[in-house]
Amino acid sequence: MSIPLHHPVDLLRFNTCGSVDDGKSTLIGRLLYDSKSLMDDQVEALERSADLTGGGQINLANLTDGLRAEREQGITIDVAYRYFATPRRKFIIADTPGHVQYTRNMVTGASSANLSVVLVDARLGVIEQSRRHSCIASLLRIPHLVVAVNKMDLAGYSEERFLEIRDQFEGFLPRLDLKDVKFIPVSALDGDNVVDPSKNMPWYPGPTLLGHLEDVHIGSDWNLSAFRLPVQWVNRPNNPSDPLLHDFRGLSGQIAGGIVRVGQPVMVLPSGFSSTVKEILTTEGSVAEAFAPQSVTLVLEHDIDVSRGDTIVDPENLPGSATDLHAKICWLHPRPLQPGKKYFLKHTTQTVQASVTTIEHRINISTLEPESEAQELGMNDIGEVRLRTSAPIVFDGYASNRLTGSFILIEQGTNATVGAGMLHPPTELAKPEYKDFAI
Repeated sequence: MSIPLHHPVDLLRFNTCGSVDDGKSTLIGRLLYDSKSLMDDQVEALERSADLTGGGQINLANLTDGLRAEREQGITIDVAYRYFATPRRKFIIADTPGHVQYTRNMVTGASSANLSVVLVDARLGVIEQSRRHSCIASLLRIPHLVVAVNKMDLAGYSEERFLEIRDQFEGFLPRLDLKDVKFIPVSALDGDNVVDPSKNMPWYPGPTLLGHLEDVHIGSDWNLSAFRLPVQWVNRPNNPSDPLLHDFRGLSGQIAGGIVRVGQPVMVLPSGFSSTVKEILTTEGSVAEAFAPQSVTLVLEHDIDVSRGDTIVDPENLPGSATDLHAKICWLHPRPLQPGKKYFLKHTTQTVQASVTTIEHRINISTLEPESEAQELGMNDIGEVRLRTSAPIVFDGYASNRLTGSFILIEQGTNATVGAGMLHPPTELAKPEYKDFAI
């Protein structure tokens, strides 16, 4: 079916994950190669390197495994990002490592994904790493999951083997908070069911991987019920020669949730000042309404005190605000997390000092069950913690809004990002009665 030229093309972010040698990088290479998304010089470089790394064959994994150590060992170490587009949709791919010691890299690569592709080797079936990566996808609240049963060519393209693996995986799914799961049998090496339907698996009636990526519905992935705009920049051109820009004061940022309309009442937090929306500006000009995840500039009816780090919200649906926070955190740094040490906490556009007051427990990533109390969290560990910040944080629970419910911890002195956190929903005590300073 042809797509009209004026058809809106949206963006899908997805990551690939799985165990070592499941074929993640080869799958992405096949997607890019068969969808004709490579430049001529990239194809020529692949052909030149075939004798060095592919045994005379084009090694599609080299499209994402760019580090010399990755090519020498045949593994993925760092997260690699690739971009491509079809007439239906644009894509950003994060190829994440499969090794247990690189759990932090998967968390980084999958943190903004709409969809996660978990590869399972058809010969090995569902193993611990398959369960581990599915658990991380569940923790990160990735809305859509694809289980790609790879290397079907080495399993004789057997429908029985595919159904057996699907049943293994479905037996594990009730433990996870995953609502949309799709199973697709593929051979990344030969291209079966990646971009083109496989002639070797006529028993599979479903879409190819690319077909599913093009059609999966992501419009409802954003929280559109509670308006949130973290202010990133106060726009003051102050051009006396231009009457439109003279005394102009716009509040710029990316909408993190909800819908905003001209004439809508809004409140600025944490101050509590309220106003109404006079104008909404985008790169396309002035609009009557905007929604997540658009980047906009709001002009308010009243000239109130607003600065970077403030959040503009719907006064009928207020977020939490607290200095004592409860969160899950993935530790990213070789030096372990120890309670009491001061860090910078960056949440949306606000940065404050913070310290972890308590480590409640470590989470077993293979089962999502809590382990015994831990004195510290090491690199790649995920645990439940309590934090205290130097100033109130305006937030939602990560389950309801992945943007206003997430944060990172930054080490003071080195500015290294050492932790990535997911906030629990605010308690009633964290929902103060904001005084409405209407003007």
